[in-house]
Amino acid sequence: MSLTLKELSLLLGVLSEEATRTQTFEALGYNLNRHFSKPDYFKVGTTLVLLLQNNDLLSHATQRLAAIYLLFDMYKNELSTHPFASVFVHILNPPMNHKDQENRFYWAIPHISSQEKYFLSTILTSLSKELFKKTAPQILEMDPTNLQAIDVSGVHLSLVERQSELPSTAKTSIPCILPDRDYIHATAEQQTPNAKLIHAEVQKQTTDALLTEPGAAVERCLKPEFIQLAPPLHSATDELVWMNPSVESHEIAWDYNMCTTQSADTEVRRLMAKAFKSALSLPQQEGLLGAIKKDPKLVYHIGLTPAKLPVLVENNPLVAIDVLLKLMSSSQITEYFNVLVNMEMSLHSMEVVNRLTTVVDLPSEFIHLYISNCITTCEQIKEKYMQSRLVRLVCVFLQSLIRNKIIDVKDIFIEVQAFCIEFSRIREAAGLFRLLRTLDGGNGDQANSTPSK
Repeated sequence: MSLTLKELSLLLGVLSEEATRTQTFEALGYNLNRHFSKPDYFKVGTTLVLLLQNNDLLSHATQRLAAIYLLFDMYKNELSTHPFASVFVHILNPPMNHKDQENRFYWAIPHISSQEKYFLSTILTSLSKELFKKTAPQILEMDPTNLQAIDVSGVHLSLVERQSELPSTAKTSIPCILPDRDYIHATAEQQTPNAKLIHAEVQKQTTDALLTEPGAAVERCLKPEFIQLAPPLHSATDELVWMNPSVESHEIAWDYNMCTTQSADTEVRRLMAKAFKSALSLPQQEGLLGAIKKDPKLVYHIGLTPAKLPVLVENNPLVAIDVLLKLMSSSQITEYFNVLVNMEMSLHSMEVVNRLTTVVDLPSEFIHLYISNCITTCEQIKEKYMQSRLVRLVCVFLQSLIRNKIIDVKDIFIEVQAFCIEFSRIREAAGLFRLLRTLDGGNGDQANSTPSK
């Protein structure tokens, strides 16, 4: 990835001749970090390397020294894995003909002075910040006779060790950019103001083209191509022959039944899951009940539990009746009865209980407990309209139980009689009271008062 025009302009601003002459290395590093974040460091580093390789793009010594420092400063806390460590080793240990500026390798970074080598060696081997507080001209003006040689073999060895893990093809490449030496010599000989102006403009255009355009040259390099020979053709009498169909258009044959299950269990579970949430349509209800009737054992695999019974009763009472009848032989039927007795009283719950009492013999304790629950619910409701409605339902329910001889009147006489007297204003309660007196015979005198119609 290459820099954008704006990013390149900011970088060249940091490396301008005026800035590199007057600002300390710390100030230059601060300005670079102000414009670029760590994710941008690598593309900034590749740009700096290209500028260092072509001294006509960084013509002043202070700019070159500043570029070397910035290349170091971006990864100064990661020297052991510095991605541009090979550049520093190359600068400090140039190729054999590196000092011959006329015939040097075009990709090699131009020869640097003793002062620049001392500066680079010092910052690579020591974390001393004394040199960071100096400017580039101060470093370049140092007396080379007083500079001590600094051993950087440790950096070189670390680099060699890291590169030994890489394949040869990854370490063998050269840049794609060739300098135009004739142009460089021509511009060096022309020192007129006009020539310098033209050179500056050409330099900017060249820098922009090399570093910012899509597929910029800075991103490319020349490396050996890994050539793999094509295997020879093999011919044999028993060889499989590839045949290309002559028909150009093809129709796909799709099996719509593939990856779908036709199991009745799946459909029943789907309908049962829907029955817990809402009322089923008549065809769905018939399909569910038909499947259960065909295979009664399905009720144990459709997801019904005692906790889910109340929602099934309220949404689909007929389904609840049929399922409970199939579960009569189950060891959990008592739990289902307990849930049914203690759930909130409603028309649907009465319908389920009434239907169950006409088909199977329910335990008398269960029926009595349900009747007591219904009477208690009616007594506790404060809203008159809802109370009257539920009293009517309970009275009709009790009359049905009594007439069908599901319960013995003597077992509930006192509790139901008190219920009828309390709600004597309701016609159904009065009718239930008369039915009790008729069945009880002479016990009717026990009542203190007779409900009115």
